[in-house]
Amino acid sequence: MAHVLRAITEEQKRQFDTEGYLVIKGLFSADNLTEIEQTFETMSHERIPGYFEPDLKGDSADPLQRYPRVMHPHRFNETAKRFMLHPPVLEVLADLYGEEAYAAQSMFYYKPPGSRGQALHQDNFYLKVEPGNCIAAWTAVDPAHEENGGLLIVPKTHAHEISCPDEADTKESFTTHYVKPPKDGVVMPVIMDKGDVLFFNGNLIHGSYRNKSKDQFRRAFICHYANSSAATINVHYNPLFKADGTEIRLADNPDGGPCGIEMGEFTYH
Repeated sequence: MAHVLRAITEEQKRQFDTEGYLVIKGLFSADNLTEIEQTFETMSHERIPGYFEPDLKGDSADPLQRYPRVMHPHRFNETAKRFMLHPPVLEVLADLYGEEAYAAQSMFYYKPPGSRGQALHQDNFYLKVEPGNCIAAWTAVDPAHEENGGLLIVPKTHAHEISCPDEADTKESFTTHYVKPPKDGVVMPVIMDKGDVLFFNGNLIHGSYRNKSKDQFRRAFICHYANSSAATINVHYNPLFKADGTEIRLADNPDGGPCGIEMGEFTYH
């Protein structure tokens, strides 16, 4: 039986299938965003070993030492878990997948002024969701644009295989992996308002600019999902969660990937 679209239009589904990404406006309300902002503002003054380890003294010249990203906040914070399972997001994902989505990961990026960007990469290099793919839901907590380090994507590269990355320029990227776009690929900025969500395929090449602004953070709440028919995932992403919060475990994907070695989780992302 064919999946009936409930949250998006046929045109939006076609764009995702053709281009590898889709922006949905206003999936998070003003009240949702306020709760997310307050939760992570409070968290920014704490140390949570293994998940968020800022230099609270602010001694470093690197703003990302004071405001690193928060890894897997859903594992210790109920607000993060609730918004990882935000029903409007899961409804869009169900339409994109044609089946139920399971939540695999959450992250929060503060990206303060002066922060390095993130070199172009592919998400399913790390998550290794098979069969099927991961999909990212990238929520703009602040407006995201070219000056403050908004996201860059290379449309249509979702149709490309996962590549073994090259070395990134760590003067511009806080991560070490770089996936070179194809010769005919166009690196395109995605301009977003607060509360907009960018959904993109796990093979899509994407990254971000340096935050060149003087006074604008570019905060983002980012979650990754797997299709419910997937059998395996990188072991670091277990357990996954169904919409009602039930834990699901997929088998560990033993494939070393295109580099021939196990890369761990989003350590490099």
